[in-house]
Amino acid sequence: MSDEKKHGSGSVETGDTSQRVGMESIRERGLDPEELREKLIDAVGAEFTTYYYYTNLRMHMAGHEDYKEITEDARLEDRAHFELVMPRIYELGGSLPNDIRDFADRASCPDAKLPNPQSGEEPDPQDLSTEEMLEILLEAERCAIRTWSEVCDMTEGADPRTYDMAQRILQEEVEHEAWFIELLSMERDGEINPAGHFIRGEPGDAPYSTNRRINDSA
Repeated sequence: MSDEKKHGSGSVETGDTSQRVGMESIRERGLDPEELREKLIDAVGAEFTTYYYYTNLRMHMAGHEDYKEITEDARLEDRAHFELVMPRIYELGGSLPNDIRDFADRASCPDAKLPNPQSGEEPDPQDLSTEEMLEILLEAERCAIRTWSEVCDMTEGADPRTYDMAQRILQEEVEHEAWFIELLSMERDGEINPAGHFIRGEPGDAPYSTNRRINDSA
């Protein structure tokens, strides 16, 4: 029997820490890992800023405890998406921007700010419209669907690790869109447009995107 092992060596020299087999294997399948890495930074920038802006939107939904509960699930799951993908950026030789302003500026989706009918002025909490806030939430989810669909298309058949993360996130973003379509349909149009939504086991349960805990401190 031959001692040669098919995968015992490759394009990266033994002991070389300047290159990563995990990146070279992607490149060999036709995907540019550096381009993917930059797209992931933009995508998690959107997840992180959306988490922030959803926090503010949720605080202004006084009198709509059901809306607040659903927004809370989406808010926490967007944070879970950030935390799921962030390590992948480092695995691909990258890092998060040191300045959070740079991070927010390159996010792949618009800021989900409180509605401001008169540009340049701070929104007056007394004038906030629940309908407008639901529209912002809905469009933020739609942008996330487009973002993660693009990542799925890029990585399918070339990078199974990133593809697995992106498709798990995408499943939750599609659910979020359905939730806000249901709420906005009733709030704005008085129409019943069911989302098929069951309450999460815990707030922000993230059934698809949360990594399995490896110990009690995780």
